[in-house]
Amino acid sequence: MDYAVIHTQEATVNAVDYRGRTTLITGASSGLGAEFARQLAARGSDLVLVARREDRLKALAGQLSEAHGVVVETIAMDLSAEGCGELLAAETERRGITVSSVINNAGFGTYGRFHEEDPRRLRQETALNMTAVVDISRAFIGALRSRGEGVLVNVASAAAYQPVPNMAVYGATKAFVLSFTEALWQESKGTGLRVLALSPGATRTEFFDVVGSQDAAAGTRMQTSEAVVRTALRALDRKNPPPSVVSGALNRIMTLSGRFASRRMVVGIVGRMSSPRSAAPAGA
Repeated sequence: MDYAVIHTQEATVNAVDYRGRTTLITGASSGLGAEFARQLAARGSDLVLVARREDRLKALAGQLSEAHGVVVETIAMDLSAEGCGELLAAETERRGITVSSVINNAGFGTYGRFHEEDPRRLRQETALNMTAVVDISRAFIGALRSRGEGVLVNVASAAAYQPVPNMAVYGATKAFVLSFTEALWQESKGTGLRVLALSPGATRTEFFDVVGSQDAAAGTRMQTSEAVVRTALRALDRKNPPPSVVSGALNRIMTLSGRFASRRMVVGIVGRMSSPRSAAPAGA
């Protein structure tokens, strides 16, 4: 992939040139996935949009094709299914699509005491948030590395940096994504492939509708999808992109604060922040 050298007041960066390339985006029917599609289409990337809701994918594909003149393919698929990465790779090959970049964005969270949660829903959560990320990354990374171009972005979360009581499984899955992606960043150095873990905080998307409670975002400042995606693309455009980036100054401060406090203190603070607002105070 070509990189245009851009001089700014902050630093010299090698901006990724997405023109004439194709980016595959999962969870693209809404939220961050749809916003990645909008911003990458504006930068000239053809797209493969993947999610379960085919009607939304087709509507977004039509809008982006008309607005930016890019080619947009859609694939309706449940990514919590076993072998989703191989299925996606086979389908793009069948259509004659060469995938240049991958954005693993699909995922969801559950909220509540672990012992009260639906085991089936938890299995879906771990399958989509972790297994699908591994599956899809493995299915495409060989070709991305061999071509020496493109980006691989896995969406983690600010929740990855500490345990999250009442969202125990979600926080743990995102900690996995962060660790996994940073390892791939190191393994991919020198190949031309840019690997990044993106960790947003609370963002104005459908996420909390799926979670089923706004209490999960208590005490945090909401970001917009536009701001989160800009953070990721700016990080990828840097001359030496980092292995991970946290979106939002306040979120960055919160993730760093865990380094200077005991684990007991961190878990207690996060637990109080994430507890249902109607719950009795701790120790009551």
